[in-house]
Amino acid sequence: MSLKLTNLAARLFAVVAIGAAAVAATAQTPAQGYWQGVQKAGVLRCGAAVAPPYVMRDPATGEYSGFFADLCRQFADTLKVKPQFVDTNWDNIVAGLQSGKWDMSLALNRTPARAMAVNFSIPAMQYSISLAYNKTNPKVQANPRGVADIDKPEITLAVMSGTAADKAISAAIKKAKLLRLPSADETRLAVISKRADLVVDAADTNLLFVQSNPDWAVAFNPSPALASQGVAFGLPLQMAASDVAVVNIFLEEKVATGEVDALIHKSVDQVLKSVAKK
Repeated sequence: MSLKLTNLAARLFAVVAIGAAAVAATAQTPAQGYWQGVQKAGVLRCGAAVAPPYVMRDPATGEYSGFFADLCRQFADTLKVKPQFVDTNWDNIVAGLQSGKWDMSLALNRTPARAMAVNFSIPAMQYSISLAYNKTNPKVQANPRGVADIDKPEITLAVMSGTAADKAISAAIKKAKLLRLPSADETRLAVISKRADLVVDAADTNLLFVQSNPDWAVAFNPSPALASQGVAFGLPLQMAASDVAVVNIFLEEKVATGEVDALIHKSVDQVLKSVAKK
């Protein structure tokens, strides 16, 4: 072999060796995970849209409560950082997560459409939709069972804009009118003031409404069901599976030990006490 060829082979061998060493070094130094970045920042940002008893906000103090707000605080404790609640609404709860305005969205229903835009943790609880109404309302037939029983031109349904309930009822009705409102309080007030005939919302939220107005309010779970979905943390779409697993393991323990159930009961009691004071 000539001297030139020998020198060329040596250089090629050196380049390959350097490349292999770089690959080995990279493999031995894992990239920083998402939650390590949150720990470095010192703050866990939680996007919060109000929907009692999941997420509540005191208008006087700005203080957040509700069992998903409690879970945000507990996860922040796990990471040893401070929780920060970022106020949003249900129309923007996904978009804000996509644009990086917060690290996780609270109380987000797991749907295929949303799963194309964001990641999800495992569910903290299961969600279903019911319809609540005034039992003396002559426009609502006695003991309705399904959406078809209330899907009539003279019926108006109040629903929180941008929620899973909004999307579900919008796809189900053909004749009834929809009144989309920004908050749960406004949807209930619409039924109380007779601007709307029924309110469409989470079954547990409507149960609170019925318990707060036992003299006239009733609710029913439509058959077939409008929706049956898990309620979870929404997470950034590009988040690594290992970072999603951190949240899942956190939630698995909270659900298995009954702590989530205890937080739900605490939040429900808080809502009922608040209504009783009014």
